[in-house]
Amino acid sequence: MQNQISPLILSFGASDPVTATGLFADLASFAAMGCHGLPIVTAILTGDTAQVDSVHPLEADLVDEQARTILEDMAVVTIKIGQVGSVDNATTIAEIVSDYPEMPLILDPFHSAVTEQTSDAEDLTLAIRELLIPQATLLLISAVELSRLAETWKDNLDTEDLTADAMTLIDSGCEYVLVTGTPCGNGEVANTLFNESGVVRRDVWPRIPGSFAGGGSTLSAAIAALMANGLEVPESVLEAQEFAQATIAHAQQFGMGKLIPDRFFWAREET
Repeated sequence: MQNQISPLILSFGASDPVTATGLFADLASFAAMGCHGLPIVTAILTGDTAQVDSVHPLEADLVDEQARTILEDMAVVTIKIGQVGSVDNATTIAEIVSDYPEMPLILDPFHSAVTEQTSDAEDLTLAIRELLIPQATLLLISAVELSRLAETWKDNLDTEDLTADAMTLIDSGCEYVLVTGTPCGNGEVANTLFNESGVVRRDVWPRIPGSFAGGGSTLSAAIAALMANGLEVPESVLEAQEFAQATIAHAQQFGMGKLIPDRFFWAREET
């Protein structure tokens, strides 16, 4: 008798040799939550634990061929989008996901270490805002990244209103926006989930000392996995935060740079 298959998640992202962010990190988080990841490579990164040195986007036709071949063969239940690599890739991915509107779409495309190495960063940000965010079930974005994104539509850059900026993205079509890393004093940070009604939940966490790479990617991948397992967005967001905090608390230093979250900390804990 065949066992029930694991939920299948199609993940667009970069190949990161450090496995801090990108596809390989996604696969680890998916597996930790009983899901099977299907990686669609959008770009190849070079670098180490200290920094990303360069980004090499794949051709959009190759991204399209990878994804559509898989989607025609397997019963994917959730789609996650990380780094897209180029404007052409953003356009192609937007066309692909528009053909599967019934599928939850978790979007986590803004990674400053990668963006800094992208030649068309400004155009890519606009493409993501106009083509991908309106189709997302949930957008994960840090408070710093949200402020930068808001510069693409604001006339007065002196005013900062996190809630108004999040609601602007929801008005564009995005169902939920999770804004992470808002400082709230006492060494704590807040993650706030918004939908069309406003604030859905606000969770405050202690800031864990250290320099980390991949915490946000772990969080978005965990949300995608929990939704693939049937949880609703607010519950997925809470449980994913708990998982991400634990992976950071158990982070390991493999090189001379940043610490990498341990997505399999639970498999090494003593009884």
